[in-house]
Amino acid sequence: MPLRAMNDLTAHNASLAGELSAAVTRVLDSGWYVLGREVAAFEEAFAAHCGVPHAIGVGNGTDALELALAGVGAGRGDRVALVANAGGYGTAAVHALGAIPVYVDVSPETWLLDPVALDRALTGGGVSAVIVTHLYGRLADMVALSAVAARHGVRIVEDCAQAHGAARDGRRAGSFGDAAAFSFYPTKNLGALGDAGIVVTADPAVAERVTRLRQYGWDRKYRMATGPGRNSRLDEIQAAALRVKLPHLDAWNARRVELARRYTTSITHPKVALPAIEAPGHVAHLFVVRTADRDGLAAHLRAHGVPSETHYPIPDHRQPGFGDRFADVSLPVTEQLCAETLSLPCYPELSDADADLVADAVNRWEV
Repeated sequence: MPLRAMNDLTAHNASLAGELSAAVTRVLDSGWYVLGREVAAFEEAFAAHCGVPHAIGVGNGTDALELALAGVGAGRGDRVALVANAGGYGTAAVHALGAIPVYVDVSPETWLLDPVALDRALTGGGVSAVIVTHLYGRLADMVALSAVAARHGVRIVEDCAQAHGAARDGRRAGSFGDAAAFSFYPTKNLGALGDAGIVVTADPAVAERVTRLRQYGWDRKYRMATGPGRNSRLDEIQAAALRVKLPHLDAWNARRVELARRYTTSITHPKVALPAIEAPGHVAHLFVVRTADRDGLAAHLRAHGVPSETHYPIPDHRQPGFGDRFADVSLPVTEQLCAETLSLPCYPELSDADADLVADAVNRWEV
């Protein structure tokens, strides 16, 4: 039987339907729908989950990146280092600030920001912040990257949109940088019932600035003390739903890792390269393989009832909307990865039998 989709959100929410309904009803009955008790309670719970003292709920993950950058002092005309293989969300946040992206290549082993390449990019000076993206659920090498950033006096914003709950040496994603941004888009490891995001930080000054900027720069109603601000607030219904889901995150991550490891042992096709899944530093947000004929594999899987997606096909510096602005930027590893990566279904409700169906379809691909 064909798989329904890359993610089955109906199945994902079904087991919590009663709790989610009660949470929504609680918000409706309260008469308070924006920045109320539900948001405050979720902010406190998620900060504790990440191991930091401050969390500020915002409208979505891209806003979270923009506000986190602003919170650490990046602004118009500043240069921000980041990768170009992560879907363009960091680039969107940088441009929203009026800042300038400085693209840095990734490691061919991890597909994440390369500390050596970052060091080269920062050596000339002029970069004020770096976005470190934990892509596909894998935690970046924050020890090495933090050392590079500290040496050059550059602030770090972690992009944790695909790494909720990932950890290394007892520290979770979001606790390493000067600030961190999370998305709760419904397909994330911790997903809301619509758009939602959050900024977390251990720095009270950053927390205060982001708290103001998410709501017009106000320090109190109708008084703009910090600017320019914006309107990006986590609403009460999303916060209430996330409060229901947060206690299940670790179990969902464990199931994702279990499925990913099942793939790594059952997919044996010689033309398909598999990722290394090292939990808890990898929470398997996506199971991404590499092959020189990505389109051929995708077509084969589609013919056998197996969905797949490409995360991400066009590197940021080659997006047509930029014209030739970044024509002189060369990122060979990034460009090769964007031409070869393909994501297979990997979500907590996927059965072992369906995972085996996916693996069998990959193995039967005739190149």
